[in-house]
Amino acid sequence: MPYKLALGPLHPAYEEPYKLTLSCKGEVVEDVQVEVGFVMRSIELLTQRRNYIRDLVLVEHVCGICSNVHASTMAMAVEKIGNITVPDRARYIRTIMGELERLHSHLLWAGIGSEDIGYHSMFMEIYQLREQVMDILEAISGNRVNYGMITLGGVTRDITDPKSLLAMAEKVKAGIEKVVIPIFTQDKTIIARSKGIGILSREDALTYGTVGPLARASGIQEDIRETFPYAAYADLGFKKVVLDTCDVQARVIVRALEMLESVRLIEEALKNMPAGPIRPEQVPLTIPAGEATARSEAPRGEVFYYVKSDGSDTPARVKIRTPSFMNIPSIRAMVKGQYLADMPLIQASIDPCCSCTDR
Repeated sequence: MPYKLALGPLHPAYEEPYKLTLSCKGEVVEDVQVEVGFVMRSIELLTQRRNYIRDLVLVEHVCGICSNVHASTMAMAVEKIGNITVPDRARYIRTIMGELERLHSHLLWAGIGSEDIGYHSMFMEIYQLREQVMDILEAISGNRVNYGMITLGGVTRDITDPKSLLAMAEKVKAGIEKVVIPIFTQDKTIIARSKGIGILSREDALTYGTVGPLARASGIQEDIRETFPYAAYADLGFKKVVLDTCDVQARVIVRALEMLESVRLIEEALKNMPAGPIRPEQVPLTIPAGEATARSEAPRGEVFYYVKSDGSDTPARVKIRTPSFMNIPSIRAMVKGQYLADMPLIQASIDPCCSCTDR
């Protein structure tokens, strides 16, 4: 007999509030209604009441996991309006921070996914690696989250000891190669729980406008680092990871392989970092009138910023579009015909972020 079941706004698979109302027949899900908006914080409005420097700190709080990419993307938009040139060394440091943040986010997601599957020992292994990544972030910025590294025209801190960071990155790489990749690609438990589950076809992925690893796991050849290169990606080269099996397993493997590419990019940036300043001698306080957009490849996909300046030290308008805002609705396509027991893992496989979505 058909019935409805509510998952959320607080539910066991994900410790953020959004609500799924499932329409079920027996143990099979026939449809789902997705509701967000439980943690609205009005960050876009608040940016119009602070100056640009304070706004770079504010937008870091859109998301604690991908804080750096929000600050750097907003800075890129403002730099376009103000015709501000970022020094080469700062571009490399921004790239390093962006890829460390991607590693942190993917490892956190992989740990949560392991926990949802019931693989507790894998959760512990992955979170040990995540701690090592956070140690590198702390060594560079002084913080484990909300790094405060971005300023207009560059970065706030230099990297003075790249050799020690290379050694730390090598340990993370070894852990990913020896633990994460083999288990996620070969372990029978993970394969049984993820293969053929939560199918998001390429057509559905395009219809819902999905981005990031979710889209690339459905065969969409799109990565902002390649399509619209920024920071130092054009200098370092880049290999995107794309699969076409469209299931939870594909999303797992895409993120796992992206971790290796992130480590490679970090190592290349540290080895080839140019000399020179890390920011202008004087950071501008007011920005000429104008408007611009900027986009970056955050861990979950494309982050898009629109900034309008009226010539003062405070933006007239800031619009933020986050990847989870685009990805969460696609749950509806994934769950139809799936077993109710697989719902926690399917919805977690998109790596939703409600703080990003609600802003």
